[in-house]
Amino acid sequence: MQGSTRLDGFDWKLLDALQQDASLTNGALAERIGLSASQISRRRQRLEQEGVIRGYRALIEPGAIGLGITVFIHVALDTHSRDNARRFRDLVRLTPAILEAHALTGEADYLLKVAVEDLKELSAFVNEILMPHESVSRVRSEIVLDTLKEPGLLPLPMR
Repeated sequence: MQGSTRLDGFDWKLLDALQQDASLTNGALAERIGLSASQISRRRQRLEQEGVIRGYRALIEPGAIGLGITVFIHVALDTHSRDNARRFRDLVRLTPAILEAHALTGEADYLLKVAVEDLKELSAFVNEILMPHESVSRVRSEIVLDTLKEPGLLPLPMR
């Protein structure tokens, strides 16, 4: 998208409503925003096609499906080469336990958000997947004690 899409006040209201509850029908969105359902449908489709809306998903409670521990893991790469970074990105992409991965500046090269069942699974993840990987030099993990805010809705300007 990179700033190429022009958004008007109705678009911002639509994005805000969908960010709050993506399961809203076009009819329900139309009532909230003050447009017809067909106008909402066209706007929504345009925002999807232009990449402003990347997708929709259900927010699942991790503990309800046996993922009782969330961990943030700082990873430093062994060497800083294009191939090493590619190998690490491949590992991230192919590992379902990794919920988020961010390239960083500073001491660590990457920050991973990981969901696991328990400490035994965390130990196996760190010691059998991350540490032996050819691209990884150091790993430091921090276990989440309590989550204060989720899912991280974007602050939208309401124009």
